[in-house]
Amino acid sequence: MATTKKKTAPRTKTTQPDGSDGAEASLAGDLGGEVEASSPTDSPAAKPTPRAPAAGRSKPERIAIVAGLRTPFARQTSHYMSLSALDLARIVVAELVQKSELDPKLVDLCVYGQVLPSIHAPNIAREVILGTGLPHNVQAFSVSRACATSYQSLTSAAEAMLAGQGSVAITGGADSSSDVPITISRKLSNILVEAQKARSLGDKLKLLSRLSPKDLVPVPPAIKEFSTGLTMGESAEKMARESGITREAQDAFAHRSHSRAAKAWADGIFDAEVMRVLVPPKYDAPVFEDNLVRKDSSIEGYAKLRPAFDRANGTITAGNASPLTDGASALLVMTESRAKSLGYTPLGYLKSWAYAALDPNGWMLMGPTHATPLALDRAGLTLQDMAVVDVHEAFAAQVLCNLQAWNSKKYFADKLGRSAPLGEVDDDKLNVHGGSIAIGHPFAATGARQITTVLHELKRRGGGFGLATACAAGGLGATIIVEVE
Repeated sequence: MATTKKKTAPRTKTTQPDGSDGAEASLAGDLGGEVEASSPTDSPAAKPTPRAPAAGRSKPERIAIVAGLRTPFARQTSHYMSLSALDLARIVVAELVQKSELDPKLVDLCVYGQVLPSIHAPNIAREVILGTGLPHNVQAFSVSRACATSYQSLTSAAEAMLAGQGSVAITGGADSSSDVPITISRKLSNILVEAQKARSLGDKLKLLSRLSPKDLVPVPPAIKEFSTGLTMGESAEKMARESGITREAQDAFAHRSHSRAAKAWADGIFDAEVMRVLVPPKYDAPVFEDNLVRKDSSIEGYAKLRPAFDRANGTITAGNASPLTDGASALLVMTESRAKSLGYTPLGYLKSWAYAALDPNGWMLMGPTHATPLALDRAGLTLQDMAVVDVHEAFAAQVLCNLQAWNSKKYFADKLGRSAPLGEVDDDKLNVHGGSIAIGHPFAATGARQITTVLHELKRRGGGFGLATACAAGGLGATIIVEVE
């Protein structure tokens, strides 16, 4: 996690943001003018008001990402088969608070997310507070924006803090593909409701006699988009086919992801970002690292895999797509002034963010291409200013299609009404330690994982700006830009 804290004096620099570099526009602009980034309202009693110190003229308050942490990610039905998303969320949040040496009483807000809903605990954020030893009076609410859920949790907390509604927040997300909600048929559900109202056993038996064997079959979670009837993989196949992304290019990108992730683990890159998990009930087999990374990945092995969605002519396989995964992540976020007053050296600062939406009947997974120009505009930066870029790897085809569009004048003119594309990303800046294809993709946890990795990598490179972006179901996209001094 690599956050630092002094008991006596802050270690952060005393230099305040310039104010002329677009910081006000980057944060306030994404709030649609509803909240002035430089003029937050008063915070609760006994909490410091999140205003920047006066220094000639009013300075905008910045949002500091103080620490980030995640569990090792695990393939579906492996290490975490006995754990729910809520279990994983509680584990990582409790560890984050402990490693950060944070007084739990200082937490004002928890914004946490989950994509695969829990029937028994639908408000995961509130249950995280109640199950981790944090004060029960901490406000909490849950969010869901498909694969961009922990982007949403971070920016929702940032908006609240910029509005003066606190100065310390915990954000993140968790999902378990091993613990999915299995439901019953609508007919069985209706009859069970009626049976509860029946007055006699005979009436109940009469109702149950209307059921056929097929009505008793459990209903698994839907894997198709409600609006389009297509799976995510089928949408990715459409994008690959229409944009000319070959099977060979996809397999090469997947091999790149696994090779870089394997090297990162071997070099200790993830040690500060990933906790150790002792799995109940025996607690005798600690999980230290992601179990999805192919440490012996070879390009020849990918070519042997069969297409997963279009058996006859498809190019997407289990090898060049992200796997079903269990895991959780969390971020500790503060206003800059609060972080300094507590003696923390933040990992970095939130510079700007943007969300986008497009017609899912088209190229549904192009959200990064639509959101990224907005985030860059709000930050007053270009793609070339980014020292690190992390694109969520739902599918190799989706990443390659977006990167192709980033350098396409035609796409930007036709789809975004812009005169110039973003340009190319240098290979040594892009997904430098692999991505979701290799590391895994517990839907709500991925964004916070990306952001944490980008911040740590920026520190290793001496600072600068970094960008994390993700596509999401329903034709959604999200981009966050961070800064490390």
